[in-house]
Amino acid sequence: MSEQGMVDVGSRYDLRVAKSPDAPETAGFEGQEKSFGWIHSYETGSTVDGPGVRIVVFMSGCLLRCQFCHNPDTWHLKDGARIELAHAVRRLGDFAPMLRAMGGGLTISGGEPLVQTAFTGALLAAAKRMGLHTAIETSGFLGERVSDEYLANLDLVILDIKSGDPELYRRLTSADLEPTLRFARRLNAMGKPMWVRFVLVPGLTDDPVNIGTVAKFVAPMKNVERVEILPFHQMGAFKWKTLGLAYVLESTPPPTDAQVQAGLKIFRDAGCRAR
Repeated sequence: MSEQGMVDVGSRYDLRVAKSPDAPETAGFEGQEKSFGWIHSYETGSTVDGPGVRIVVFMSGCLLRCQFCHNPDTWHLKDGARIELAHAVRRLGDFAPMLRAMGGGLTISGGEPLVQTAFTGALLAAAKRMGLHTAIETSGFLGERVSDEYLANLDLVILDIKSGDPELYRRLTSADLEPTLRFARRLNAMGKPMWVRFVLVPGLTDDPVNIGTVAKFVAPMKNVERVEILPFHQMGAFKWKTLGLAYVLESTPPPTDAQVQAGLKIFRDAGCRAR
């Protein structure tokens, strides 16, 4: 989905910085620009970001500062490439026949796709016109920005709930938990299909009480199709170091299989379809 070679297909773990130095600051940006957006990267052939085989577009811009973020180079709009909407739609159209044939579609991730609501909303609407399944991966922190029209063009919301404890959530992300919970309740009330993701970080999010709080919140929601535990990893550690950011989880190991299974059991015992 490149414009003049500025955005390359590749891994979400590739470091990309200073692609658009004239872009506005993410904080205070209201997301109303529709004709172009700032994109970190995109991947083709994903089978883990929604049903079927998908193209995943990673937007730039995020207001959270998660301690375990593996893509801190997506925090700022200035680090993404400025891409015209018309160009993005044309490139998506190139992939559309293959995506339809393999039961897949478009997933918009980030960063945070709801930072750039006008652009991502227009791209989702274009995908629906192409007959593609559509999804976003979001923290839900900016859920109040989302109109019913935006949600109408979404087939699936992949919602990251990073902690059930508001104090821990703020320590992890520098943001409040309640906006995410409000967004989840709204999606449940309208019956919008949802996957919930929970990052398991040893010594940080793996307390059984914390996991149980998330499980008890999610379990009654009829729209939640699955809960996924994502094991913490160190694949993004080099980005923190390269960007000169203090990385407090440098010595934190990935969870063991036993720790992941223990977390899954808590979700399952609460009545969640967890994997």
